[in-house]
Amino acid sequence: MSAVLLEVRDLVTEFATRAGTARAVDGVSFDVHAGEIVGLVGESGSGKSVTGYSILGLIDAPGRITGGSVQLDGQELIGMPHRQLRALRGRRIAMVFQDPMSTLNPVLTVSAQMQLAMRAHGQPDIAQMRIRALEALGKVGIPDPERRLDAYPHELSGGMRQRVAIAIAFLNQPALVICDEPTTALDVSIQAQILVEMKTLVHEAGVSLVWISHDLATVSVLASRLLVMYAGRLIEEGPTAEVLRRPRHPYTQGLIDSLPSRAAPGRDLVQIPGSTPALTALPSGCAFRERCAHATDICSTAPAQTIDNARTWRCYHPLNIDATAEIGA
Repeated sequence: MSAVLLEVRDLVTEFATRAGTARAVDGVSFDVHAGEIVGLVGESGSGKSVTGYSILGLIDAPGRITGGSVQLDGQELIGMPHRQLRALRGRRIAMVFQDPMSTLNPVLTVSAQMQLAMRAHGQPDIAQMRIRALEALGKVGIPDPERRLDAYPHELSGGMRQRVAIAIAFLNQPALVICDEPTTALDVSIQAQILVEMKTLVHEAGVSLVWISHDLATVSVLASRLLVMYAGRLIEEGPTAEVLRRPRHPYTQGLIDSLPSRAAPGRDLVQIPGSTPALTALPSGCAFRERCAHATDICSTAPAQTIDNARTWRCYHPLNIDATAEIGA
């Protein structure tokens, strides 16, 4: 296993609301190794996007990080001065957002926006910047990059805009890129193309990637390791193939069963009953217990983390279990 690049420990992010304090990220801990692709999955409202924003220090009022540690290459990011953190963004750590129209400036050409990203980290030569920009667009599969470079975002398709956003994220060769559901708004064929391009790009650049998504099928194509999140907490972790083949947590099984590919022809899609509880009024113990067919009285107390080699989970009634697991480790 390569060295740890990102180390997240006991991360807590809260938002002040009229209904009370919502703990969107509740004691989350995980590592990302150099060159590794990690998938972070869960339903809408599970806290996965807020986790990504917290890592980059992009949480603004009424939200705030109230606990924990985030270290990139051993350097603590929580509490880092704004100017110093801003200097790291785009150079050592970058993010690709879900909607490129909200991140690309509509009144600037693609070239101008890519130049801004390079100038922010010390690339003043215009000719060299254009060469680098053309190379970056070519690597993300944009045809005729010379023409696209001088276009405005509204002149590009949704898939092209997202490719531009990805190219900008990779421009300064960061060590870590966090992608927040960047293919959700795209049609399936464009999604597939971008996933292939991303995998190639990550391999060639030696970059670590955290891919945030609600879509297990998408994540399974990219990620070697899977983190499953529910109501602000990580409830299962392990190698992607093993988690999908033998999930431990009933919630993970529910996500797998709800995949359209699992539905029999002519039958309704399987759904997890109920909905994610309000973060201001979580049930005691396991937050999933009110939706879980396996829940018993003991689930009203918080389950300890169970460790079994490369697998971890938090559940009193794990699925597909064997006798070797070390309960409560």
